[in-house]
Amino acid sequence: MEQSWRWFGPNDVVKLHAIRQAGASGVVTALHDIPYGEVWSTADVQARQALISADPSLGLRWNVVESLPVHERVKLGDGDLTTIFDNYRASMRNLAACGIKIICYNFMPVVDWTRTQLYQPLPGGGRALRFNIHEFAAFECFMLKRNGAEADYSNAVLTRARDWFDRSSQADRDRLISTIMTGLPGAFDRYDITGLQRMLDRYRGVTADVLHDHLARFLREVVPTAEECGMRLAIHPDDPPRPLMGLPRIVSTAQGIERVLAAVDSPANGLTFCTGSLGAGVANDVPAMAQRFARRTHFVHLRNVRKEADGSFEEAEHLAGDTDMFTVVETFLREQARRRETGDAMWRLPFRPDHGHELLDDVGKQSFPGYSAIGRLKGLAELRGLMTGIARARDLPV
Repeated sequence: MEQSWRWFGPNDVVKLHAIRQAGASGVVTALHDIPYGEVWSTADVQARQALISADPSLGLRWNVVESLPVHERVKLGDGDLTTIFDNYRASMRNLAACGIKIICYNFMPVVDWTRTQLYQPLPGGGRALRFNIHEFAAFECFMLKRNGAEADYSNAVLTRARDWFDRSSQADRDRLISTIMTGLPGAFDRYDITGLQRMLDRYRGVTADVLHDHLARFLREVVPTAEECGMRLAIHPDDPPRPLMGLPRIVSTAQGIERVLAAVDSPANGLTFCTGSLGAGVANDVPAMAQRFARRTHFVHLRNVRKEADGSFEEAEHLAGDTDMFTVVETFLREQARRRETGDAMWRLPFRPDHGHELLDDVGKQSFPGYSAIGRLKGLAELRGLMTGIARARDLPV
């Protein structure tokens, strides 16, 4: 499997030489400075490629786009979307012309990945991302004041949420909404309470079925272009895999993924298999899902979480959480071998270590939360060792 690393571009505190030192060769990146819905020109794509390949001794290449964002109006089904679809297809063709053939994207309404703690202390002084269900309930029920929000939480969670809110300062509340908005690395919108309320109002009447219909429409518009260009689209699961703020999330379960893949039944319509996002779902059997969707998986995120009974979870070490990473990795190594044996030109599956802990000298640096260097290097090293051992034992290509 192709060892890859997410890079947020020239302003990332983790520099390209560090990616090489970590042992990765694939660079997963995006043009975050281009507003959603506008075309990624060939010149812009080539400029980013030139940065990545400027030092040939590093041996780096841009192998996966994460993400080519889907405009919020597409998720809303809002008005005439002709220009937005045209622009998305143009960006796809420009990426393909530059040799970049895998696009990771998501279809989460309004917010992307969501946490309530960015710097949860760990034994020894490290820090992790964490989602506290009672803090999110406090945000929804007492800050956002979403009508009917209380019905989405147990009495025990609501009691803890009220206690947190009553004890919190304005600084605590400001930190919480800032943390929730942090999961939008490339977005140009950062909502305050009023702005978020206005955005949620626009989603009234958008049920899970309606949102799926909007996703299916998007796929019908762009999958033929992916087929034409030899590209593979890879939708990322919801993170966390549950409705938030009354908004539906439709890529959270095996049934939801199956429905997305069936909407346009093409190898070009595939999945980014994220063990952390899916692993945060109490009912999700991640190894079984890996086996079920291996043939439609085009990109893999490997990370682990520890779940709690109330719906909270914390980012764990890559091999130490609730998910059986051995079985998942073996599944994808076998799928990679199958692709090579069938002559698939894109047989090697790219993966990246996702959401590392903040460790050692990285603690306190201004890296994007979850994307410090040392924690991901540690995760990649562990995963590399696991893959090498499985490959040697099962006579599979790494």
